[in-house]
Amino acid sequence: MPTYRVFRMRDHVRQHFRNAPHTSGESAVKLRDYIEAGTVEATNVYEAWEQLRATESPLDVGDLLETELGALKICKYVGFEDAKWVIPEVKPAEQAPSEQPAEASTL
Repeated sequence: MPTYRVFRMRDHVRQHFRNAPHTSGESAVKLRDYIEAGTVEATNVYEAWEQLRATESPLDVGDLLETELGALKICKYVGFEDAKWVIPEVKPAEQAPSEQPAEASTL
């Protein structure tokens, strides 16, 4: 049976997510907007949703489920849709101008 990692959306982000218009297709999500909240074993995301619904902290709109293989699903009003982690670009470090050794002046 697959194991899903549960990620809870942070409250300050959830308010924006709830008020945003629904978009279809793959959602891009940032890890900094989520808190990992354990795992759940289920045959699919809807069974995981059903299991968590009976707990003190059910899945809410905006929460994520990630499979062991890295597939990510986001809980929306219409069900679960695909999502992907946004990986921040690594900016190359600025190179300091190369300092040339000062030539010794002869007097």
